[in-house]
Formats: sequence, structure tokens, C-alpha cells
Amino acid sequence: MMPHSESVLKKRILIAAALTCLWGQVTFAATTEIDFQKQIQPILAKKCYACHGPDVAESGLKFTSRDAALAETESGSFAIVPGDLDASLLIERITTDDEFERMPPEGDPVTEDEAALLSAWIAEGAAWQKHWAFEPLSNPTPPTVASADWQSNPIDAFIYDSLSDAGLKPNGPAGKRELIRRVYYDLTGLPPTKAEVDAFIADESPEAIKRVADRLLDSPHYGERWGRHWLDLVRFAETNSFERDGPKDNAWKFRDYVIRSFNEDKPYDQFIREQLAGDELDEVTKETLTATGYYRLGIWDDEPADELQARFDGLDDIILTTGQVFLGLTMNCARCHDHKIDPIPQKDYYSMLSFFEDVTPYARRGDLASFSQIDVSSDQLRARYAANDQQRRSIEQEMHDIEQAGIAKMSAPDQRATEGAKRDRNRVLGQKLKANLSDEQWGRYKELKSQLKQNAEQLKTLPERERVMGLATYRAVDEPTYVLYRGSPHSPSDEVSPAFPTLFEDEPPALPPTESTSNQSTGRRRVLADWIASENNRLTARVIVNRIWQFHFGRGIVRSSNNFGQLGTPPTHPELLDFLANRFIQDGWSLKSMHRLILSSRAYQMSSQGSETSLAADPDNDLFWRFDPRRLSAEEVRDSILAANGSLNTAVYGPSVYPTLSPEVLAGQSRPGSGWGNSSESDQNRRSVYIYVKRSLLTPMLSAFDFPDPDQTCEARFMTLQPAQALSLLNGDFAAEQAAKLADSVDAGAIDNRELVRRVVAAVLARPASEAEMDDGDRLIASLQKKHHLDAGQAKTLYCLSVMNWNEFLFVD
Repeated sequence: MMPHSESVLKKRILIAAALTCLWGQVTFAATTEIDFQKQIQPILAKKCYACHGPDVAESGLKFTSRDAALAETESGSFAIVPGDLDASLLIERITTDDEFERMPPEGDPVTEDEAALLSAWIAEGAAWQKHWAFEPLSNPTPPTVASADWQSNPIDAFIYDSLSDAGLKPNGPAGKRELIRRVYYDLTGLPPTKAEVDAFIADESPEAIKRVADRLLDSPHYGERWGRHWLDLVRFAETNSFERDGPKDNAWKFRDYVIRSFNEDKPYDQFIREQLAGDELDEVTKETLTATGYYRLGIWDDEPADELQARFDGLDDIILTTGQVFLGLTMNCARCHDHKIDPIPQKDYYSMLSFFEDVTPYARRGDLASFSQIDVSSDQLRARYAANDQQRRSIEQEMHDIEQAGIAKMSAPDQRATEGAKRDRNRVLGQKLKANLSDEQWGRYKELKSQLKQNAEQLKTLPERERVMGLATYRAVDEPTYVLYRGSPHSPSDEVSPAFPTLFEDEPPALPPTESTSNQSTGRRRVLADWIASENNRLTARVIVNRIWQFHFGRGIVRSSNNFGQLGTPPTHPELLDFLANRFIQDGWSLKSMHRLILSSRAYQMSSQGSETSLAADPDNDLFWRFDPRRLSAEEVRDSILAANGSLNTAVYGPSVYPTLSPEVLAGQSRPGSGWGNSSESDQNRRSVYIYVKRSLLTPMLSAFDFPDPDQTCEARFMTLQPAQALSLLNGDFAAEQAAKLADSVDAGAIDNRELVRRVVAAVLARPASEAEMDDGDRLIASLQKKHHLDAGQAKTLYCLSVMNWNEFLFVD
């Protein structure tokens, strides 16, 4: 241990450092209060919770609440004494040079800046505010700022105010060419044509950007772009994963439901209710039933080793997705124990699970009551199908009873075999059932098999009915929900009922009195959906406006957009976030209204240029002093290539399409080529959002450009720059084929090199080629012919390929 005087001196130095430094280079006045949520709580959670958190309280010390942190430890000392740095053992233990005394004992040590902040915080009185996201929405007023230009849009006032406080200035406006390209990609995921760029540049009206935005928001391609964001969040895929990775029939109809909902500007609160309880609404329609496909999108094991475990794994996937997507809460972390960071006890997890008790698995083999394909045809046809289905179920049930009677007489090994895979059961029945039945039973069994065949023939005579993927039948909820000890479904403990997370401090829900059967739901999911979609819910509006901001600016006001909890990233502009949430609700939960507000702001229309001063003070652009440039997404890269050569098929909606994949790619499956269809060339040229999403066979080009793993919710895609992307665009079959089409589209064989460059740059980049670019292109084509002995056609095609690899094509400023 260091001498006492040296320890005190070090503490004084830490306080002085804290009052002159905040997160590196941004200075603040000595009177500025330290923000517990932004600056202190993350340090405690990351550096202290392992030994002094929810699960472990070494020396009787926890940092999970103010009372616990200020309490006397087992040794009689105090880790934190508000206002008394000398008496606070915490600072001594994190700054000591004695490796046996220094905390934390393992992992990353507390940095000098972090120690300085903790010291200043304790000296100020160790204020311990409630986590910002768990507080009700505030109603902030846009600040008054010095610049009139930054006052008219409330977004700009908040941004300018925070920049001014930091001594920074916002960038000037982006050039019109950069701005229109930015807006087109943000709203539709497609590039503007040269004619559209030229028209925008020529329009000097201050309403020019508004007119472009309105036109794009009315385009069906808007829903394709923004619907894809939602599909990332709800882990959309069209197969089940695991070894067979079987198809999810009609999953594409859910995708189209999402795209159509965005195009129609469906109020977000209605969008929530339809997905969570579309089968329980006052008016149930084909559309609302399709929306419940939300419950069918996750992975599903068709032969689980433990069916009970598999059921709770499926429910956990629903809780994880619902909690993170709609509420920004990691509810799933409380499955096996109380949440380690947020105030979510394990009981809350199972109370949430109780809302979903009637949800059946995607489709269990042999369990016809759990099929997820809903007949949405006419009432008369539906009745005829229902009668046929009822007859089939009755026949199969009687056959099953006879089979079980025979199995009861078989040897123990044979009995166990019938309890395993369906193929094993069928093998045993085929070989030994007759020998274990009476003549009367066997005769009846053969009669039933004949009736089952007749039933199938009758089914073929009925007109084809339309099916959608969603909740069709339900699990009968005839027993309570229990907390599972350590998350094990085989170890139930305390009984719970449906309830909202306690951190919201809401009254217990009023549940409908009905009991569910296979033909009737509990009505509980409607209660949950109404609560989530309520304007009084303190998280729902915050979470979605943060996502809208994220998809426009590249990151959210809260960067961890799926986690608004205490380990998430605090908001850089909390008042702006709450202002936007309130505005969103006031505007009828309209996403398009929020788009218009954001796109009309100077903050959105800023240049992406760097500034030496601003980069030094705020390198991560936390204060939005500029617009962050970004790489095109996987779909944007592919769609832009097709658009450049004129082969993009812009048809909207419909079944998924299958790009041609190489034999080497198909060979990577357990059953090579299984489940991958053949589409016409025209269909293959449709937008990438319509490509079939097979979990075990994601399209390689899209994967190279960071297409997300569809097994779980994706809050934000990676935006990497890595060799596979260059290989895909320079050496890939798709790129080579599209480059040849681009050459054909500009009539490459009939024009000279300079004219080729002019036409290709206009087609790919929507601008005129410069003289220097025409000179460079001419030399490149000539060099390819002279040095590499290519003919003129090949050389011109490679030039086309090269332009599709320019940074200007792949990045949005």
C-alpha cells in the first residue's frame, strides 16, 4: 500500500484532472455536474459488476444501487462516502500500485480518466440518478440558439445547441449532387439517374429537396428499402435452419406485408398490434393474420432431442426479439437468473413469457394442430376445408390410438424406438404392428388407412385455397406459468401470471377471462400489444424514433439501438430523443412525417467533409457536426449495379426469387442444391429484398457486403471494408456478367474509348465524366489491349467493371 499522504495527494490530482478533462479532449467547467448515467454507471458496470454486481457481492459490496454501494462492507469500511474522497475506499483500491490490492483484480484496469471521473463524482456527492430510459418521456422545448438558420427546424436547434456548448460549429450544406444521392439511397435504396440529378441541380427553389422527398416517399421502392430494415430486426428468413433447413411456406407474404405497411405509412402503433396480436384484434383480416408470421420467423428444430427444452428455447427467441425490437430491453438476459445489469428480475421474464403461452411451435411433425399455414379464402370454402381437416384429424387420432395399443405390447427397445424420430416409429410399426394387434384391431386399422386415402382424394377436389404463414392454432393454456430454476424447463419453481416488467411501475394487466384451446387464443397477446403500443409506454416511441434516426444518420442518438438498458450506450442528445418521440406520437405514429422532419433539417443536409478542429474534439461525431459518409449496403450494391446497366426489374411484391449460384456454393449444403429454386433471368434481376433467404445458403455476394445473420435480431449491420468485397466485385461471376451488360447498354462496340468513358460514368455515377477521366480511361483500355492482348470488346468490358469498383460508386457522402 502507498503511504497515506501519497494516497491523498493522488486523490487530489484525480479531482483536478476530472475537472479539466471529460472523455479525452472535451473540456468542461468545474461547475458542470457529472452525469451518472453517461459517465459513472458504465464504469461501475464494466469494471466492478463481476465481483460486486447482481450475482456476486464480495465483501458484502454491490454497486447495483446507491443504497448498496454506500452501505458498510463486511470489513467495516465504506467504498463510497459522498463528498468525502479520503473516506472512500473505492478510489484507493482502483488507483493503488499494489497489484494485490488493486481493483479489479482481473480484466481491464480502471483508466486514469475513469478514476478521475469517479473521484470527481464522489467529491460532488455521488448523485445516483435513475436510468434515463426508465424514466417517463420528458417534454423538452427546442432551445433558442444564436443562428437563425439553425432555429427554424427543432432538430437543428438541439444539434446546434450541443455543438455550441462544446465550442464546435456544424458543417456547411452538402453539394446538391451529394445531397440528392444521399436522399435517394436513404429513402429507396436506389441511385438517382443522371436526368434526376440534373433536374434537382437546376431547381433553385428552396422547396426542391422537399419535392424530391415527397416523391420518393410515395414510391413503392420506399417500402422495399425501409421494410428491409424491419426484416433485419425481426430476423426474417424463409427456412428453419438446423440440418434439413426446411422451408417456411409463404414466408414471403410476411415480407410483402412489411413492405406494404411502410408504403402505406401504417401507423406504427397499429403495426405493432398486428404483428403481436393480429389474430386477436377486433377486426381480424388476411393482413393481420399475415402479420402474425412474426412468430414463425425464428429457427425451428423439426426433431429436437428435448421437446420441452425446444419449446422454451422458441419462446425465449420471441421474448428476445420482442424485448429488444419494440422496447430496447434485453429481457432475455433474465431467463436463468435476475438480469445482471438492469432491474429485470427473473420473475419478470416468466411473467412476459406468460403472455405467449398459447403460441404453438412452427410445426411439430405429426401434430397437425400446430401447422402455421392459415386458410384465408372465402367463408364457404374455409368451412369445406375445415370439415375435411376435422375428418382427417379424427381418422388419424383413431389410428394413433390403435398404434399405441399395439406398441404397448412390444418389447421395451421397440417402444423406445417409436418415441424417437418419425422414421424410426414408422419402421417399427411397419414391421411389428400387425403382430401386436387383434384381428379386429388390425381390420379397423386397415379400414382407417383406406378412409385416410379417400380423405386425401376429396381434398384434391376442393378449389385451391390461399394460405399465409402465421398463428392458426393455439396451445391450450390449462396450467400456470412457472419460473424455471436456472432456466431449466424440468425445474419449475414459483408460479407467475402475465405482468409487465416492474421497472415500468404499471398496474397489473386486466386479462380476458377466456381459456384457450387449440381453436381459441388466450387474448393475452392483445393485452401486451396494447401496452407496448401505448403512447404512455416510456420506451416504445423512443426506440423507434431512434431507429429512424439511425437509418438516416448511420447511427442512433442511442448507438445501441436494441439496448436502452444500463449497459447500452447513453443518448448523445437525450432531449432531442424525447422531443422526437413526443412529436412522433403527436403525428399519429407516422414514419413518413418523421422522415420529412429529419430530411428538412440542416443537420441531415450537412456536408460530410472533415474538419481538423472538429475531428480532434469529437472524432466519433457524437455531436453530429457533420454527416457521416457510409458504404452502400449489400442490397444497394447489387441493385445499383443492375440499375446502372438498365436490367433492374422494378416489379414490386410477389414470391421470392433465386439467383443462380455456382455448383461450389451449392455443394456446401448437407444436401447440395436442396431447396434452391430456378428463376428466370428477369426474376433474378429483381431487387435484392426479394431474394430467397435460406439460412444455410445465404447469397454469397450479399454476405460479402455484410448481409446479417437471420438467426437473431440485427439492430445495425456491420459496414466492413474487407478483401472478399473486392474479390466479389472484381472477380465474381455476377459482376462480370453485369459489366458485360453495361458495355452492351452503352453500345460499347460502336463507340471510341473516350465516348465509352463518358457514357459509362454517366450511367454508373449519374454525372459527366471529366477530361482527366476520359484520358485515363482511354489509356487503360489501350493498355489492356496492348499489354494483355485483349480484344477491344474485352478491354471495354473490363473498364466498365472498373467503374463499378470506384469508391464514388460504393460510398454515399
